[in-house]
Amino acid sequence: MSGPDAAGNDRVAARDELLDELAAEYAALDELLRQLSDDDWRRPTPAAGWDVRDQVTHLAFFDGAAARSVAEPQRFAVEEERASKDHDAYHDAAIEQGRQRTPGEVLADWREQTSAFRSAASVADPAMRCRWFVTQMGLISLISARLMETWAHGQDVRDTIGQPPETSDRLRHVAFLGCNAMPYAFVANGLDRPSAPVRVELELPSGQRFVHGPPDADDRVEGSALDFCLLATQRRHADDLDLVASGPVAEAWLPICQAFAGPPGPGRAPGQFFD
Repeated sequence: MSGPDAAGNDRVAARDELLDELAAEYAALDELLRQLSDDDWRRPTPAAGWDVRDQVTHLAFFDGAAARSVAEPQRFAVEEERASKDHDAYHDAAIEQGRQRTPGEVLADWREQTSAFRSAASVADPAMRCRWFVTQMGLISLISARLMETWAHGQDVRDTIGQPPETSDRLRHVAFLGCNAMPYAFVANGLDRPSAPVRVELELPSGQRFVHGPPDADDRVEGSALDFCLLATQRRHADDLDLVASGPVAEAWLPICQAFAGPPGPGRAPGQFFD
């Protein structure tokens, strides 16, 4: 059966499946955080100036903002206007507030905000457009972005305490955002938008393949999904990853790849995580 009703049902199913994936990503990070001592929460992470508590405060802050964007768009519009005047001050105030809390309080707040976002998204129109600071995002993209952020900042925590990356086929959502953001990555770095497409072929942890882009593209990127996601979230330097780029666009893309909106980050130094 096809038609408007079938298409709507497909969008609802896609939203609900993605929310289940997000819940699993939240649960994986929650399990890690519950194992930390108070001293661990104060340990500096690879993000300069941030300890573990700051990382979790950041996640809670933006999960809460996402919940308001979906459920209370008028309230969020006011918040967005305030942030537009000085985004760093807007965000830094939240980080400072987190520093006045105990690790248990920060963890409880993060859990509350993640629940609020999932609840809001679960009853929202899958086709809705959501305000998100300097841009707008579809609901599905906003859910994917929260999953990506959770995984990326969870990686910072894992690096801090010497734990291996969280690997699951949920990485395909992070990889998808990284691929879709390719033109933006060029523009964000002051470069012309690429004129040629890139074919990306990655191996997921299960052994399944993630593919993106036309199969006949001359430019290609191949490797593991984990390495690509570490690159796209700027949690590893391109020199430290086993990714193969062929073609001028693909070769230019890898050093600037990012799956997130906003200016390019400083990333990580080559060899930073080698013993």
